[in-house]
Amino acid sequence: METAKVLSARFIIPAKLLLALAAWLTGGECIAIAATPHSQECIVPSKPGGGFDLTCKLAQRALAPTSPGTDVSSIRLSYLPGGIGAVAWHSVVTQRRAETETLVAFSGGSLLNLALGKFGNGSTDDVRWVAAVGTDYGMIAVRADSPYRNLGDLVAALKQDPRKVVIGAGGTVGSQDWLKVAQVAKQGGVDPKALRFVAFEGGGESFTALLAGHVQAVSGDASEAVLHSSTDRIRVLAVLSDARLAGPLSNVPTAREQGFDVTWPILRGYYMGPDVPDADYRRWVAAFDRAMADKSFAALRASAGLYPFAMTGATLTAYVKKTEETYRHQAKEFGLLR
Repeated sequence: METAKVLSARFIIPAKLLLALAAWLTGGECIAIAATPHSQECIVPSKPGGGFDLTCKLAQRALAPTSPGTDVSSIRLSYLPGGIGAVAWHSVVTQRRAETETLVAFSGGSLLNLALGKFGNGSTDDVRWVAAVGTDYGMIAVRADSPYRNLGDLVAALKQDPRKVVIGAGGTVGSQDWLKVAQVAKQGGVDPKALRFVAFEGGGESFTALLAGHVQAVSGDASEAVLHSSTDRIRVLAVLSDARLAGPLSNVPTAREQGFDVTWPILRGYYMGPDVPDADYRRWVAAFDRAMADKSFAALRASAGLYPFAMTGATLTAYVKKTEETYRHQAKEFGLLR
């Protein structure tokens, strides 16, 4: 089983090493980092198949009819995995600071990694926050043939012997996928530090490992689970939302319904380089404002497994800063930060 290689929590990557590092982290699957001038690009900071992938594909579809005079419909996707978003982040803040046509997908997990220092000395002030287009929610899933029928069964097995239940997650100890299960385990009387985790580069790899039998459970996102729910090969034990979700997972109970007071909303959106001129930044903000105001956007958002949340520009920037502070506080509660 191949696990992801995670970047040092406080290591700033020299720009000239990024290409070589990206190739190493992806096992030789090096996707070009330099953008073609004036081409429009959305960087997916993971391998295909996860929430970041869905986020960039939503931009492709949503912006196409709302930007007359520009070729937004030709937004291309570039996959740049590594360090759970760290390689893409450092690529933008060191090499691609002023690229006016480059978006990068981010999630609440990206903000958590910033709070934990996993993007080196990165700060929310290092980039320009363009738009948040929806929210996802955490979920915990097993294979359809698993003996665990509900969240209580899984926690009981963890309590009996946490070494026998390997959990696949996007990221290492301290990641949002780790914190989701850690909160559930703690409420069930299990020491989170005793949990066995395998870190992957995004939800796509986690589900592949689950279906292959390499892990017994996956902590991930509802949108990722939706991609696999139609195959009847997985069982989602719980969604980490305030109420049951609409759509393909509508029959899945929340963690709260099962006696675990854990919710985990996951913001999804885009940022740009810090030196993008104001006029170009405002152009992208306006494009997302128009797209999300269009009556067709709700269906596009739902097709990406996301739920309503719309915020852009300065309002989003303030929200991002507040969210990162909240994550830092939660991390301190679990002893991940001093």
